Amino acid sequence: MTEETRVKIIETLQAAYPEAKPALRYRSAYELLVAVNLSARCTDVRVNLVTEVLFAKHNTPQTMLELSEEELSRIVFPCGLYKSKAKHILSASRDILERFHGEVPGTTEELKSLAGVGQKTANVVYSVWFGGDAIAVDTHVFRVSNRLGLAHADSPEKTELQLRAAIPKELWSKAHHWLIYHGRQVCHAQKPDCGTCALRAWCEYAASHGEKEET
Repeated sequence: MTEETRVKIIETLQAAYPEAKPALRYRSAYELLVAVNLSARCTDVRVNLVTEVLFAKHNTPQTMLELSEEELSRIVFPCGLYKSKAKHILSASRDILERFHGEVPGTTEELKSLAGVGQKTANVVYSVWFGGDAIAVDTHVFRVSNRLGLAHADSPEKTELQLRAAIPKELWSKAHHWLIYHGRQVCHAQKPDCGTCALRAWCEYAASHGEKEET
């Protein structure tokens, strides 16, 4: 991919989704951390329904630990993987209290030291709450960036490294949301809407599949 093509893609995404922002609802770094944990293999809509109930009484590490693992599992059951998610949330809550004086840590390395927090979750919290420069690679970002040709990778980790090289650092966090929005609204997993896509002229997937603009 040429530099001109990269610039065109980034500019088009920026123009298409200027108001792109997280769909998860949160009021603190801790609520965001829990919500992102619950969002694994679950829609943001469903997570928001669950956290509305959960955060009404348990929205700090201290109050979360009032719940047993079984009690929390029942609450987060609709999000799937509920046993492991409950276990990780409670373990991370203990770590936040014992190792970080009750405050969610503000670096990606410290965040990744918490139970259940991988690179994606750490990047989301770091960029969204703490204002750091990071690209979190979820399923949408992975799919869209590799279809476009911004990355050519077989894992989220490799995709992140390639996106960091392709996109200016000051745009990393915004580009994360642009790619998510594009994946949700146009570049669907099963049937991408290439015919109406504003990026089709530069998209490697569209070119290889012979996709044309709708008339």
